[in-house]
Amino acid sequence: MAEQSTVLPRHIRKVPVKRNAIILVVVILAVAGMIYVGARISRNPKAVLQAPEAPEVAVGAMAPEFELKTLDGKIAKLSDYKGKAVLLNFWATWCEPCKIEMPWLVEFHKQYSPQGFSVLGVAMDDDADSKAWVQKDIRNFAEDKRVNYPVLLGNSKLGDTYGGVPFLPEIFYIDRNGKIVQHTVGIKGKGEIEENIKKALGQ
Repeated sequence: MAEQSTVLPRHIRKVPVKRNAIILVVVILAVAGMIYVGARISRNPKAVLQAPEAPEVAVGAMAPEFELKTLDGKIAKLSDYKGKAVLLNFWATWCEPCKIEMPWLVEFHKQYSPQGFSVLGVAMDDDADSKAWVQKDIRNFAEDKRVNYPVLLGNSKLGDTYGGVPFLPEIFYIDRNGKIVQHTVGIKGKGEIEENIKKALGQ
């Protein structure tokens, strides 16, 4: 086999000197920038170049505590429902599948609340916890759907706590001890939702 030449082709070798100088300056600036960033990170070990991924909240784990404002201006915490089974539903007014399952949640809340069960609906609309006009839209939506369970005003911090909530609707089924017994993403059948409620209730 013939030995390959290491000589660059003629059209590559004849690069103007001025162009070479420009390339050299660009390379030097790039290296200097990398050194600067590296120095900043070394001085601050907590500094990161990329936001950390939201932690996964697994079935079998304890549901993370939270404290949120409700539509009626009160403060609600998950620990307020200790001893009850909870269906924690992340939704938004713009979410079409959420509109389909909401009447089912209204029905199940009424049916199973005497057994120690509650639906908690967390509205994940942008600025739900800070802007009055967004809260008004959520309130009107909930009234139109005849929602009979607490509606909480969510935020990105809570979303991150529960794994990022990348899709809606998303439901966490929590038992009386605060443990997550089931987790679903996207709309599910009415029968499946009821079975998961019974699982949270220990039936």
